[in-house]
Amino acid sequence: MIYPWHLYLMATIYTFAGLMHFIKPKAYLRIMPRYLPNPKLLVTLSGIVEIMLGIGLCFPSTKDLAISGLIAMLAVFLLVHFYMLSSKKAGAGIPQWVLLLRIPLQFGLMYWAYWYLQF
Repeated sequence: MIYPWHLYLMATIYTFAGLMHFIKPKAYLRIMPRYLPNPKLLVTLSGIVEIMLGIGLCFPSTKDLAISGLIAMLAVFLLVHFYMLSSKKAGAGIPQWVLLLRIPLQFGLMYWAYWYLQF
């Protein structure tokens, strides 16, 4: 089945984001909440999951499962966004207004994924 081009764009974005966990792991380790155990493992696992879900969007047999996984992953990643708002150090030098804008953006990304359940 051929999906709309923007679903493939979404797949590319998540696959690329997952790959970045391995290319620039320090960037992800910097924003990992300190209260979570084994941050290096969590960065690696989240990268693997993002890659798998991104690729899963491209196949009819895994698309809906990948969408559900992306929505769940984005909900879990809200922990990181709220953690980054908790202090200047946790915010990694990103302006406060950008960090605040990321919260509704996260929900927008969830809706974007949910929208593809109709195809």
